[in-house]
Amino acid sequence: MSTALVIGGGIGGLGTAALLGRRGYEVTLLEKNALLGGRANHFEVDGFRFDMGPSWYLMPDVFEHFFALLGERVEDHLDLQRLDPSYRIVFRGTELEVDMYSDLDRDVETFERLEPGSGQALRTYLDSSAEQYEIAIDQFMYRNHDSFFDFIDRKTAKQGRQLHVFENMHKYISRTFSTDAVQKILEYQLVFLGSSPYNTPALYNIMSHIDFNMGVFYPRGGIYSIIRALEAIGTKHGVTYRTEAPVEQILTDGGRASGVRLASGEELYADLVVSNADMAHTETTLLPKAARTYPDRYWAKKTLAPSAFILYLGLEGRVPSLTHHNLAFGQDWKRSFGQIFDDPTWPDDPSYYVCAPSRTDPTTAPEGQENLFVLVPVAPGLSMTDDDIARYRRKALDLLATDFDVPDLESRIVFERTYTSRDFTADYNAYGGSALGLAHTMKQTAFRPNNISKKLSNLYYVGAATNPGIGMPICLISAELAYKRIIGDTSSGPLPV
Repeated sequence: MSTALVIGGGIGGLGTAALLGRRGYEVTLLEKNALLGGRANHFEVDGFRFDMGPSWYLMPDVFEHFFALLGERVEDHLDLQRLDPSYRIVFRGTELEVDMYSDLDRDVETFERLEPGSGQALRTYLDSSAEQYEIAIDQFMYRNHDSFFDFIDRKTAKQGRQLHVFENMHKYISRTFSTDAVQKILEYQLVFLGSSPYNTPALYNIMSHIDFNMGVFYPRGGIYSIIRALEAIGTKHGVTYRTEAPVEQILTDGGRASGVRLASGEELYADLVVSNADMAHTETTLLPKAARTYPDRYWAKKTLAPSAFILYLGLEGRVPSLTHHNLAFGQDWKRSFGQIFDDPTWPDDPSYYVCAPSRTDPTTAPEGQENLFVLVPVAPGLSMTDDDIARYRRKALDLLATDFDVPDLESRIVFERTYTSRDFTADYNAYGGSALGLAHTMKQTAFRPNNISKKLSNLYYVGAATNPGIGMPICLISAELAYKRIIGDTSSGPLPV
């Protein structure tokens, strides 16, 4: 029986381990932390249950396909609820508040109120977005690319021209929609990709199809139920999980990865190694210099996705002004994105996100109380003194109280935890303290680090840093791409179920 070691128990690592286990490999997954999940971690305290990272369940088609690859059905593992509304938006400096429903007729009405004449334009825009999504799924997202020539066969080149690769999202959207509010509604999804509308290719207009046409869902019990499901499926296929087992070094022998050495000194050996650890950490710390495909100088030139300033709050009493997902948009987006990507500093008029899962799932908080997850995107690598954190905590709470009309916010806090770039580095070895990894800029979309080592013949990568990129469903596709590498499948689309 062939053996495999998977370093890291994020969604990509869990997915790859389960696929290899089902294939017949003897798989051991090694996780640094006490719990599986990577950035999709969770914790419970005083009757509150907090998902620590991802909180949006999008692209249900990808989850359905991946579970089917494992011989499973999503509905046997997850109790999904379609959110209604999908999310609420407030626009700072105005009285404007809108709810979006992923119901085209209702959303068209909202667009017409915001920008007369934009309703039909939205329908046309989403038709195009849906077509481009199908092209991306069929030809690009599920395909391993090794060189530029993989993009220029006749079919790929023809379809690729329809994806608006060489235009940024803001310019693309501005050609059709003129008002600030509408443009922001169509651009905010780029935060999921760790990018800015001013440096992200317009091919990511497919995010609008994912949002408006597919809908936004919530798995009852929280996002961590996805982790439990993948762990259970892997267990069914013989995967062994070892937590609190940080890897110190990837061992090599004759141009191959032969195994790993744990921080405890224990050595494990296998026929292949898959790393779901932070890719920069894998390359610059876990591998000897001679075996590095992407050394320190490579990462120093890359554009990182934002870090995050996060508050986990337990509140006394309910907050009826919030829905499950809530977004507050600052007034000058270009300046705010510049403070993250171009001139790193603490955003002075930040856009931010509030998740209130207890509005949907009462099991996430004690009766009569509210569970809030507040995330402010900030530049990676910012100064993070205790004074900085205390000052920005005060700013975040003041904005939350004002933007979403949460009276007496400070006095209602019964539990509070802050999470910053320092924690992302400590918990996940995150390069630069980024919450997500490499941003989806134009160059870093087409040319992300490949998922196979150029120096070691049996070392593979999975996760947000490699293809196709950031996000829970995207990391499941990344797991399928790593699996394709291992089994020698060169097809362009999803594997047949």
